[in-house]
Amino acid sequence: MTKFPKPVTLPHTVQQARRIRKRDVTKSVKIGVIIRLFIVVVELVAVSLYGSSALFMDAIATGVDIVSSLLLLIFIKMADKPPDTNHPYGHGRFEPLAGLQLGIFLIFMGGSMLFQQSFELYHQQTNEVINPYLWIIPTLGVVCLELTYRYLMKIANKSNSVALLSEAAHYRVDAVSSLFAAIALMGAAYFPVWSPLIDHFGAITIAILMIGLGGTSAWENMHQLMDRKPKKAFFQRVKKAAAKVPGVLDTEKIRIQNYGPDAHVSIDIEVDPQLSVDKAHEISQHVRAEIQKEWPAVRDVIVHIEPYYENDH
Repeated sequence: MTKFPKPVTLPHTVQQARRIRKRDVTKSVKIGVIIRLFIVVVELVAVSLYGSSALFMDAIATGVDIVSSLLLLIFIKMADKPPDTNHPYGHGRFEPLAGLQLGIFLIFMGGSMLFQQSFELYHQQTNEVINPYLWIIPTLGVVCLELTYRYLMKIANKSNSVALLSEAAHYRVDAVSSLFAAIALMGAAYFPVWSPLIDHFGAITIAILMIGLGGTSAWENMHQLMDRKPKKAFFQRVKKAAAKVPGVLDTEKIRIQNYGPDAHVSIDIEVDPQLSVDKAHEISQHVRAEIQKEWPAVRDVIVHIEPYYENDH
């Protein structure tokens, strides 16, 4: 070979897959915001007309999640920015960073509401009876939130977005908190003498759920920021892609950093020890391209060449 080999170009489908991921994730978050906003408006109107601590807490929890969803949209856009001089590995960590911050925020809000509701329960003075049909509103909210959760989980698993998985989990817990609100209001309807007490206990339960959700969300996103080892399926995906390239006789060490819309791969491939340097380099370029075609989230691949000898492992 008399000149440096040309780089192996990637097909347009790789960038197209990244654009589709961003579109699907953004669309799913927007749909969730609209559904949550509708639920909050209905619940706050009902609270203003009939009053209920459990329903008010449910509306607050859902309102907090609307704010978190809007912030997530901003961070998703930031995470999709390509690498630059100061960020050679891209901006993908913005997604798990958003998830971590939103988890901490949820813990703070849940703790504040838990203190406030516990204080009101301790100083309970009113015997106002809750409207016996108020449970219908959170029950409808349960149905809407559970359907949204299933939709978001489908998109999150497809796009491998930990932040969106956390967002989907918010909808499941929102549905559970609405269920607790409905149960509390049903109890208040059947036991009107105890309705204020039951109502406050329902609100306290929802606050505890918010704390639990926030802790889980923060923990999962922190793991991704700390480069926790991804699932085994990702390693198998990389190994399978590398094995497709002619000249690759085996693979050894594979390391993966996986966060947000980005992944970075380091892989050792074994080739014929008699190959020239330029031929081995050409094989490494095809390995890089094959991995990125198989897994479009991969932003960069580092390929280390090693000689292949039988029974050396």
